[in-house]
Amino acid sequence: MHEFRYVGARLQCEGVSVEALARKHGTPLFVYSQGTVKGNYERLETALQGLDHRICYAMKANSNRAILRTFADLGAGFDIVSGGELQRAMAAGADPATCVFAGVGKTEDEIRLALKSGIYCFNVESEAELQRLDRVAGRMRKKAPVAVRVNPDVDAHTHAKITTGTYENKFGIPFEKVGELYAWAAKRKHLRLRGVQMHIGSQLTEVDPFEQAVRKVAPLARELADRHGIEFLSIGGGMGIVYRPALASGPATWWLSKEGRKVLNPTAYAGTLMPLLQPLGLKILLEPGRYLVGNAGILVTRVEYAKQSGHKTFLIVDSAMNDLLRPALYDAYHEIIAVERRARRTVVADVVGPVCESGDTFCRDRPLPLMEEGELLAVLSAGAYGSVMSGNYNSRPLAAEVLVHGKRAAVVRERQPVEAIWAGEKTASWQR
Repeated sequence: MHEFRYVGARLQCEGVSVEALARKHGTPLFVYSQGTVKGNYERLETALQGLDHRICYAMKANSNRAILRTFADLGAGFDIVSGGELQRAMAAGADPATCVFAGVGKTEDEIRLALKSGIYCFNVESEAELQRLDRVAGRMRKKAPVAVRVNPDVDAHTHAKITTGTYENKFGIPFEKVGELYAWAAKRKHLRLRGVQMHIGSQLTEVDPFEQAVRKVAPLARELADRHGIEFLSIGGGMGIVYRPALASGPATWWLSKEGRKVLNPTAYAGTLMPLLQPLGLKILLEPGRYLVGNAGILVTRVEYAKQSGHKTFLIVDSAMNDLLRPALYDAYHEIIAVERRARRTVVADVVGPVCESGDTFCRDRPLPLMEEGELLAVLSAGAYGSVMSGNYNSRPLAAEVLVHGKRAAVVRERQPVEAIWAGEKTASWQR
């Protein structure tokens, strides 16, 4: 559910014209709806009433400081995966005491920064990491709060590149080894056993994999609470969104997939999991990202050319894979619509960018309105893993970003000047 809709023939974000934003700020342009972000968060909070919990936004999905500040103002914690993300979250007003630090490759510098900042917990991904935490905390004369990430060996049945909960993945500790690792850690004076964590993957649109994982890990959490006094169980993130059709006409109790099946929503998620979690008597942490911001953003792009090549029609736009990588990386689907809705001839076309890669494609062989040069398209559901994964391939500057609140709009990231792309570079001392 989101607040992008047609008003008459024009696409609007909340009370602001998308076309007017593109005229003022140029394209490519990310546009975010603050109302959608808040609405998604509040629906999840409401569904979880009666459960002692904390929502820790997984900021890897979208780390714009204005988005982070929105979550901080809502009272959210944060799920971070790097020292840079911790510093970015603090710069946006986050309290490190509400942050959990995930990721398989934490460096000593990152660990020191997090301990010095007062991080709530480290989600530990390996025995070697736990040993490093013990050493670094010892040198700092601190206790490192830890939660071992359990790999429950549950297949989420999503894309291979975003599945994280099986023994074929690099994440977490095998379920069978967790008990002995906690027993070892309990003897270390510079470690504090604060919780236990799991996360089985991303873009889950059914509740069954969550239920399967919680049923497997909940008894372990209860045992660890009895033996070691842990205070929380984190059930990770992974709640998916519907990418097609994304421009739904109004609120719905259930989200609908492209096949029209009923799929995951906060009510179904909470209704299934809360009966399993409440008897534990532990605080429950959740680490959603995509669900909170995915449908809250669009990428606005301008058509540069309509090209016919044999039987193929190409709409060549000014956005590229360096702006939105998901289609090239995952073959991900994004709904693409005209910013101005009017009678047009429908064509089967590929929407492609200007980057010199055949993979620089937003969709293939899709029925679309035939657009003219200079007209605008909106790539929907681009609020998660969009701008945050962008880069400067082909020396293309990073796109501008705008946040909308009601009838107000603010630039929350300026378009990158081209010269800034190479600002940190220099020629070698022997070059003239």
